[in-house]
Amino acid sequence: MPTQPIYLDNNASTRLDPAVLEAMLPFLTEQYGNSSSTSHVFGQIAEKAVSDARENVARLLNCRTQEIVFTSGATESNNLAILGAMRASPVGRKLIIAAAEHKAVIDPAERLSAEGYNVCVLPVDKHGCVSAEQVATELDETTILVSIMHGNNEVGSINPISEIAALCRVHNVLFHTDATQTVGKIPLDLSRLEVDMLSLSAHKMYGPKGIGALFIRKRFPKTSLEPLVFGGGHERKIRSGTLPVHQIVGLGAACSICSSNIVSEAKQISALRELLKQKIAERVPNIQFNGHSDNRLPGSLHVSIPGANAEAVMMKLRNQLAMSSGSACTMSSPEPSHVLKAIGLEASCLTTSLRFGIGRFNTESEVCTAADILSPAVEACRQLSGYLEKLKNPVQ
Repeated sequence: MPTQPIYLDNNASTRLDPAVLEAMLPFLTEQYGNSSSTSHVFGQIAEKAVSDARENVARLLNCRTQEIVFTSGATESNNLAILGAMRASPVGRKLIIAAAEHKAVIDPAERLSAEGYNVCVLPVDKHGCVSAEQVATELDETTILVSIMHGNNEVGSINPISEIAALCRVHNVLFHTDATQTVGKIPLDLSRLEVDMLSLSAHKMYGPKGIGALFIRKRFPKTSLEPLVFGGGHERKIRSGTLPVHQIVGLGAACSICSSNIVSEAKQISALRELLKQKIAERVPNIQFNGHSDNRLPGSLHVSIPGANAEAVMMKLRNQLAMSSGSACTMSSPEPSHVLKAIGLEASCLTTSLRFGIGRFNTESEVCTAADILSPAVEACRQLSGYLEKLKNPVQ
């Protein structure tokens, strides 16, 4: 049986933790009750499993269980937060987002713009971040919602959401953050962060695909959302539909594991990231690392390699190394990454950038091997593009 490639695409999705699978299996076999059918033991067992999972999610975020609404993932959570809050507001028409947001924020924002809402897109700095001061300049009496991602899914930089959330609270404006890349990877304390809504996905933290949650703070005045899905009134009438108990159990189990080792794991993964960065820098000349050098996701590394087309490099290494050239959610689009454009990357780097995502199951040996096999692939691609010849004979 051939050896599997080294997996360094954990920003796109993570391996299901064996302990999570073990927790899920009974609810795929003998425990198949509907959590809403509590008149019999099957439904009661399912209901308790959902309740326990909700407690695990709330414990990881340090919030109340009543503030967790289960969804199909962060894309739905983002849509529910943004479309739901904007459409539910009786006054105001303004939404503020950043240029480097995930498409699951940008696309619903564009939908709102088409409906006549005022959508303000803030420019980002070279790291992909916005500041509270930028947000402050755009806040006015018509602003309903500000949505700024926590950790960038491409370049890995972390936004100052604590300051932005506090600013929004002072101005009585709702604040939502897409925390898909940070939940379970770095500590988050929603008892201290003045965030009104937060989106997350299980599959970014070693849980199953197809399940996520939206944190909706219980506050006064109440955070009102117009539902996107109707039919049954599940999840406090915010998100109708039969609950996928096995997936919810998986999300809960993933959150429980993250709660117990989040600090030590972040430290371990950060060390592997720095090792990979060092090894690539030693083996591949004339490169540029993108994103904030310190204030970043533990396992995220983004590098531009002029002269080496990213797709060509990945094709050469497809049987040895799994990485990406950008967000998995926009890989179907032939256009260069909007995030890389937003941070002002040179045109020559837009198609020559690679994203590495290190996770829980990666080892030091894998990281070193990845750098070793990347180097000759890059050199071959640079040779084909004529980049090496240009370096030898620069235009006068």
